[in-house]
Amino acid sequence: MKKVLLTFILALSSITYAAEVTQQNVQQPLTVPQNIIFEDCTKLFATNKEKLFYLTLASLSANRFLIDEVQTTNGYVIFTVNKNQYIATIAGVDNANSILKITPCNNVYNFPPGILVNTFKYIDLNINTELKS
Repeated sequence: MKKVLLTFILALSSITYAAEVTQQNVQQPLTVPQNIIFEDCTKLFATNKEKLFYLTLASLSANRFLIDEVQTTNGYVIFTVNKNQYIATIAGVDNANSILKITPCNNVYNFPPGILVNTFKYIDLNINTELKS
């Protein structure tokens, strides 16, 4: 009888614990500002710097972000989303790989992760398309 009661109590406590952990791990929508870690702001793409620059511009435009400044020489774009400015910096690693880093201009890393996710996803989906002049 004691074993059955002990088993029942342990099973009940593990169910309660699992429900608490599940509630804590519920993801927020991509439009809700969240604390973003710096490593999530950078992504490596298997393309050259020039193509990544144009794909980044296309992605920002497709996501209807307001482009404030484009600097082709240094490879960055400043854009605005919900009255907050962000900078997208493109750097070439080698001839076949480039890095895109998107960070807030005010260094406050509490912003909607959809800005990063949607930009990176658009580039991933269109990375194999040909650039036309």
